[in-house]
Amino acid sequence: MDKKRKANKFNILFVALIVIAGLLLMYTGNDALVLATEKKEGILTAEQVQVSFDSVGGRLVNEAVNEAQEVRKGEVLMVLDSTDIDLSIQQIEAQLAQLEAQIQSAAGTAAISMSQADTDEQQSFRQIDQQRAAVSAAEASYANSSLEYQRKLQLVGEGAVAQAELDNARMALDVAAANVTQQKQLLSKLLAGVYDSGDTDSLSLPTIELQRQSAGNRLHDVEALRQQKRALEVQLKELQVKKERLTLRAPEDGRILKILAKAGEMVSANTPVILMESKRCYYDIYISEDIVDKYKEGDSVTGVTVNGDREVPGTIRLLTQAPGFADLKMTREKGQSDLTAFQVRIYTEPVEGVIPGMTIGVKLR
Repeated sequence: MDKKRKANKFNILFVALIVIAGLLLMYTGNDALVLATEKKEGILTAEQVQVSFDSVGGRLVNEAVNEAQEVRKGEVLMVLDSTDIDLSIQQIEAQLAQLEAQIQSAAGTAAISMSQADTDEQQSFRQIDQQRAAVSAAEASYANSSLEYQRKLQLVGEGAVAQAELDNARMALDVAAANVTQQKQLLSKLLAGVYDSGDTDSLSLPTIELQRQSAGNRLHDVEALRQQKRALEVQLKELQVKKERLTLRAPEDGRILKILAKAGEMVSANTPVILMESKRCYYDIYISEDIVDKYKEGDSVTGVTVNGDREVPGTIRLLTQAPGFADLKMTREKGQSDLTAFQVRIYTEPVEGVIPGMTIGVKLR
């Protein structure tokens, strides 16, 4: 009987301890609900990057990396066959060389034509000067013959000379007049209809202007060839860029998770061929709307790893309403209604020993 009474007392004491412990947890805020409102935890996740060939496709000839390999930004990952592009580049380079030769030849011809026009102009100017002198000489000869004829005419009237001398003087005057006319015609031919101002260097001779226009047309031909060359140079740059894109490089530091294409396969443009894990890591926590005003994008947040208690600094990059499944269902035993949850995405800074998959806790403000 004593043993039974003693056992009953022990059971009553045990139940009392449980009740007291529950009450203490309830009123001191150590129950699961209260703990959930003081600290949130999230799984550290690394962003994944799908890597593809930019706007080019072809046969894969080289896999430069393996799965699980760490790579640095700019490191070669894969290479496509460049035979067709190499041939196209060689063809355009040959066309550029041919065009350059044509440009040099046409430019040389235009320069020679322009120089020839300048030379011909100076020669024409000198011929005009000489012809002016010839006209002046002819006019002087005519004037002299005219005076001689007038003297002979007077002397014949006085009977001092014979009629034959007058006839000779008349013939010399006619010859001198014809010579003046001839020399003026030659000067007019050299002037080619241009008004003779007397200043030779200011003359603009039509024949010389035609030569210069012809040389100018050759310069236009040279410019047209240069434009063709520029167009080919653009095509060459496009091909060189396309060839560069045949070599796939790591867009950032990271680790190769999966290789989706193998050597010898045909790869389409912009189709993922490598799945890569980047060094950019984040974790999400969910907070209730009654404390959301304490956080904003750009805030610094320091989390602590569950394993090892390492501090992990980070920055809030995203603060938005969480999906419906993440709403906080608060118990009504304490008079709390259901609250909308907000997703907080925190991007972390690299910390030695902290790797994706670890749980990180954040003490709420």
